[in-house]
Amino acid sequence: MSPDYSAAPNSPARPDAVFAARGLTKYYDMGEARVHALRGVDVDLYAGELMVLLGPSGSGKSTLLNILGGLDRASGGSVIYHGADLMQAGDRELTEYRRKYVGFVFQFYNLIPSLTALENVAAVTEIATSPMKPAEALEMVGLGNRMHHFPSQLSGGQQQRVAIARAIAKRPAVLLCDEPTGALDSETGIVVLEAIDKVNRELGAATAVITHNADIAAMADRVVHMSNGHISTIDHHATRCSPRDLHW
Repeated sequence: MSPDYSAAPNSPARPDAVFAARGLTKYYDMGEARVHALRGVDVDLYAGELMVLLGPSGSGKSTLLNILGGLDRASGGSVIYHGADLMQAGDRELTEYRRKYVGFVFQFYNLIPSLTALENVAAVTEIATSPMKPAEALEMVGLGNRMHHFPSQLSGGQQQRVAIARAIAKRPAVLLCDEPTGALDSETGIVVLEAIDKVNRELGAATAVITHNADIAAMADRVVHMSNGHISTIDHHATRCSPRDLHW
């Protein structure tokens, strides 16, 4: 990856760092009041790592993920992606960055109802640089036998796995998941987490998963606890728990 943005001074300390965010702030002006969503966040994300961002609603998790993914801009600080500062990127460069390098999975699946699972995934691969075949992506998340079904013919968990297949089909360097199990029961959520875990291990995408569910944290290499726009603590796991062993 060699973007044309101007290089930033805070280069990652480790060569496998995909992101290095330094002094990241974000605020919103609401009339005369200023609301601070992020207050000087420093965080790295590494190639092949699965990181969980844990914290209550309003702690800044989604704001941080949206900035890392190029969906939002920080008010201050730097976001270094492979040596380039996303803060210096223009709108066209951010669009290219999202299209080529980032896969997104959200709480709600955002599938096109008039397209089959295969066609929903193909809609992304048609604009990707070196995608996998849509059928291959669906096989990877265990939906090879459902690829010709429409979203209305799929369960919530199956729709979320289609969304994961759509996100990974372009072979992203980064997979960002915002409450991917938030609308699912625990058993279905575990199936979805198994798909994310498999994608992370087999594709090596730097993966960040937002959740308010502390039980999910056990599947991570690293857990970043957020509160009131700050990172409060970071936990490191020597081994990752299988999603099948999670309970909530």
